[in-house]
Amino acid sequence: MQNKIINHYQQAEFLTSVPKAALAPTDEGIEIAFAGRSNAGKSSALNAITGRKALARTSKTPGRTQHLIFFTIDETRRLVDLPGYGYAKVPLQVKRQWHSAMETYLNERQSLRGLILLMDIRHPMTEFDQQMLGWCQHSQMPVHILLTKADKLKRGAATNVLLGLQRQLQGQDHITIQLFSANKHTGVDEAREQLDKWMGFSQGG
Repeated sequence: MQNKIINHYQQAEFLTSVPKAALAPTDEGIEIAFAGRSNAGKSSALNAITGRKALARTSKTPGRTQHLIFFTIDETRRLVDLPGYGYAKVPLQVKRQWHSAMETYLNERQSLRGLILLMDIRHPMTEFDQQMLGWCQHSQMPVHILLTKADKLKRGAATNVLLGLQRQLQGQDHITIQLFSANKHTGVDEAREQLDKWMGFSQGG
């Protein structure tokens, strides 16, 4: 009988929200960052994975996440919600500030061990997604793609998108991909397993 995936993330707690990387918590331990366009469902995914319905704020208005938001798992492990990008109806100057904060964090953060990149399964591989994957490839940063809102497509269509993206990214060993739906809880255990590997949690608990 397969062991049930232990949810190590249910103890997640809000730590701090900062407008730029220079104000981030001490750069030590292990961090996993969540990135994606403003309408990719980042907050919903964080809530589903942690099992905390109100950990990350969800909004019908994309682009609400304007800071780097840090959540503690324990004394040495954190999750980081990066600013949503590319969709929000905000001034260009604000978007530039978000981009600058995110770029500095990704380039300089030593505790960053992996990136969860969220893509709406109906609109994958946007310009932003390609930029993020290019950065990950350049820096040898492991990335795990969540094709979110998978429940919006029929199973066959969703699987076709997954297989197509796997073919497109074939040979890039630092990239893994899965289907995900926060509404239906599809792929939540699989996402936790990936986080466990990066976080250094043993499968036994």
